[in-house]
Amino acid sequence: MEYKMFLTDEEKAILNGAKGEVMAKVMKSLVMYGEVFNAKKMVKISAPAHFVTSFGISIMKAVFDIMDEINNAGITTIDKFTVDPRPLDYENVKCNPLEKLVFGIMYGKQEDYEEQLRKAGLKDSNAFSCTCYMKEVGNIPKKGDILSWAESSAVVYANSVIGARCNRNSALIEMFGAILGKVPEFDLLTNEGRLATWIIEVRTSKKPEAQVLGSAIGMKVMSEVPYIKGLDKFIGKELNEQAKDYLKDMGAATASNGAVGLYHVENLTPEAVEQKEELIREKAKVYVIDDTELEKVKKSYPVIWKKPDAKPSRCFIGCPHLSYNQLIEWTDRIGKELEKQGRKKVSLETVFTSAPDVVENFKKNKEYYDRLTGYGIKISSICPLMYMNNPICAKRAVVTNSNKLRTYTTARYYTDEEITSIAVRGDISR
Repeated sequence: MEYKMFLTDEEKAILNGAKGEVMAKVMKSLVMYGEVFNAKKMVKISAPAHFVTSFGISIMKAVFDIMDEINNAGITTIDKFTVDPRPLDYENVKCNPLEKLVFGIMYGKQEDYEEQLRKAGLKDSNAFSCTCYMKEVGNIPKKGDILSWAESSAVVYANSVIGARCNRNSALIEMFGAILGKVPEFDLLTNEGRLATWIIEVRTSKKPEAQVLGSAIGMKVMSEVPYIKGLDKFIGKELNEQAKDYLKDMGAATASNGAVGLYHVENLTPEAVEQKEELIREKAKVYVIDDTELEKVKKSYPVIWKKPDAKPSRCFIGCPHLSYNQLIEWTDRIGKELEKQGRKKVSLETVFTSAPDVVENFKKNKEYYDRLTGYGIKISSICPLMYMNNPICAKRAVVTNSNKLRTYTTARYYTDEEITSIAVRGDISR
């Protein structure tokens, strides 16, 4: 079979079965994928992979069959990989009997699938998080690394905040790249593909809510690359922990409310610091974001609860997963609001989600861990989105500060300030 993409003799040999039938299928899939996007050649990856498919949902029979082929052939990824969060945690995210029954049907293949992941090269039993780049988790690429990742919020973070190079891959494609050690070179792996086609002018009167700013940018630019000006005025010119957390949440919203895989922030993100406005294409479009625009975007979110004024039954904070620094900040934020409202515990069942290794690190800070749990808050490492995919859970009145969770589920979005007050008060009334 002829391909337009340049293939080395070694790649042709793999394609023709030199390393077995399964590796030939892996190679063929990647070549066909690359040719859809006019890739000219394959390039080596230089850091461990991150997979998006972490859930053993029963309808994914094709995925399980492919994993069986890979496992039975004794094939593993070149480096140990991380994967998105698990879907369930009955201890910290309680379910009623009907919800649990449905979860048992939905994710009945979870244990089997996790065994398939282990055989394929899973890093360890704690390697389940959408924020694999946290220092506690350890899958941290370097600037310029070529990656084979999926999970949109992780890809946009790696590209933008770290300066690594990765396309928005779909499930299994990232696994094939991790097995072969190569990916097709196109789009965000190229210098040309990383140039900005939009200039975003942030002209707000105060630091914009990360989730709403990201939402506005994503809905406007969709899959194009924005160059953001004016944001450093509010979050500084140093990529410290606070700035990284802000960009993590903003980026997740750009990727879910649009399809952004890379953004540049003037005076802050690595490539913008180095190349400045050379990153902006000629005739780039301009989008001005002021207070009025952010309020308009926020008001555009649909309320899809059956009863819009219902009393919420659960609150999720941490999609994508919270960092250690954010767990500290949220503990302080909840504590101040409890004092303000004259309460000892939150009135709404509230769940913070974070990577297993980050949670373990946070537990070592006994003062803050005891404070947070003393406020009645649970800490889990699940994917709230996977929880909300249960059609019974989707009927619950769930509130969140995550624009990603709001976009993909029936959860209702509120800003950090609003959600803090709601969690403590227990209702959405003003």
